[in-house]
Amino acid sequence: MKHPCHTKQLPSLKRIEGQIRGIANMIEEENYCIDILNQIKAVRNAITTVEGKILKTHMKACVKDVLSNEEEFDKKVEEIIKTLKR
Repeated sequence: MKHPCHTKQLPSLKRIEGQIRGIANMIEEENYCIDILNQIKAVRNAITTVEGKILKTHMKACVKDVLSNEEEFDKKVEEIIKTLKR
């Protein structure tokens, strides 16, 4: 099975990477705690957005491919549940 392409998520991930560096700088500069926490929350939300988009792609591609095979479909569902519980 060919895996779907997620390169559309790279700009968001690069932006998140920059936000993380910004948080580290804020900590080094001893910025106000709430300002740091707000930036951490923004990063968490951005990661959740990327996660949702990758999950959606997975459901539309990888899971859709196994719909006709009940055993494989069940494996995919369990895989998703296991991943989301982490």
